[in-house]
Amino acid sequence: MPQRASSLAPFQSRTYRSLWGATLASNLGGLVQSVGAGWMMATITQSDDMVALVQASTALPVMIFSVAAGALADNFDRRRIMLAAQILLLVISFVLAAFSYLNMLTPWMLLGFTFLIGCGTALHNPSWQASVGDIVPRSDLPAAVALNSMSFNIMRSIGPAIGGFIVATAGAAFAFLLNAVSYVPLIVALSRWERKTEKSPLPRETLGAAMMAGMRYVLMSPNLLKVMLRGFLFGLSAVVVLALLPLVARDIVQGTALTYGMMLGFFGLGAIMGALTSARLREILGNEWQVRSAFVVFALCCMGMAWSRQIWLSCLILLPAGMAWVQALSLFNVSVQMSTPRWVVGRALALYQTATFGGMAVGSWLWGVLAEATSVPTAFYASAFVLLFGAAIGLVLRQPDFESLNLDPLNQFSEPELQLDIRARSGPIMIMVDYIIAQEDIPEFLATMTMRRRIRIRDGARQWVLLRDLENPEIWTESYHVPTWVEYVRHNQRRTQADADINEKLRVLHRGDKPPRVHRMIERQTVPVTDDMPLKPHLDIH
Repeated sequence: MPQRASSLAPFQSRTYRSLWGATLASNLGGLVQSVGAGWMMATITQSDDMVALVQASTALPVMIFSVAAGALADNFDRRRIMLAAQILLLVISFVLAAFSYLNMLTPWMLLGFTFLIGCGTALHNPSWQASVGDIVPRSDLPAAVALNSMSFNIMRSIGPAIGGFIVATAGAAFAFLLNAVSYVPLIVALSRWERKTEKSPLPRETLGAAMMAGMRYVLMSPNLLKVMLRGFLFGLSAVVVLALLPLVARDIVQGTALTYGMMLGFFGLGAIMGALTSARLREILGNEWQVRSAFVVFALCCMGMAWSRQIWLSCLILLPAGMAWVQALSLFNVSVQMSTPRWVVGRALALYQTATFGGMAVGSWLWGVLAEATSVPTAFYASAFVLLFGAAIGLVLRQPDFESLNLDPLNQFSEPELQLDIRARSGPIMIMVDYIIAQEDIPEFLATMTMRRRIRIRDGARQWVLLRDLENPEIWTESYHVPTWVEYVRHNQRRTQADADINEKLRVLHRGDKPPRVHRMIERQTVPVTDDMPLKPHLDIH
């Protein structure tokens, strides 16, 4: 029986320890800032939906900009991207503190500042999460993701209470200033990180091409699509707690900023408990039942929050809600990382964040509007219904189990010796692969080619078709295009060890004396472009 990996194994890496500790301090500042922003909005406006929009304004930039940030994470130095993001966040937080101190903030200005803070977070997160797989071994990746959740939720258990105390005694401006200072340790840790980068012999992808490659990879990966759908539903519904908790503290339990911070602290304490028990529960329940139970538990907690009118009872209800929150979201995150090769992991994580935070942004607005039109308890009951739907959808779209796929590069491709002077940007390139298939092997061949098609398109092929020779029916030809020669090389270098099984199946099915014949062709016009269009007749106008 294989030995279970230690949940603290990632701390053996000095770099991980340093960044984890610095992130701990940054998380504290962020949570203090969140309490300050939420409570300030609750005091400068009586609009319930404006209070809920504080959470939406932080989540919305992650939904909008994460894909571009993921493309940057996969094509540039992730350390420098994170440094730029942290410096940006420091500057924005200082300016926010100054405006708050001078009493110049309006509700819409506060939303604008929280939106900018969300932009910095959107830039930072894909690079940080993708870097975890560079710092620790793949076997320690689930533990590292859980420890990252632990870092945030340790601070969530005490940060909101500290934030509530600071806001109640020193004001929101001091909370915003503390957040600005909290970015300094992470900036220092990132500056000291000596990250080793392997220089690719291929030119860097353009931002647009990199974003399209990431979206294409996810669209051709059914397991990733299932994770993102469930992440969207969970974010859409479960965010009701974070979005409306200021209103619960102010109106339902008749509390203060300190009450709000204490309630968030109980939510964070539950999240720590969830992080500690997540691995064991996954072994007992499996991925799907763990996700399903998280949806159901959170739905019951939402019903309890709608019914409770006591501070102590609401705090107790928030404990299992925090457990369900971290168990669902951390499992989604690990599922994406374990199902994605390193060349595209930043973009896959960014798209997962886009789905989840997009759900949070929409949910924050939706529950705020519903609370404004009806009542806060009604919004909680409605979100509980959506959570139960998210659990039921697992009956059809099950959460995939972690597969022991080897997603390391296959590294079997070497550029052929060409007889034409082809440059990196030469193209379009057309590839044709000829197979000889016996009649009795056709069903298996077609099933295998279905998987081959998905892999080809996932890795950048276009216009993929499968052809059969009418005069020699045993000859089948796989055909696809790539825009340029460098994209053809990149396409082959993206092939992973897990894809080797498909290649081997096709070699076994091929009945020729030699391996399948590969034709690499470049498209050329045979006539000038001006001759392609028919001439328009001259019209005599009298």
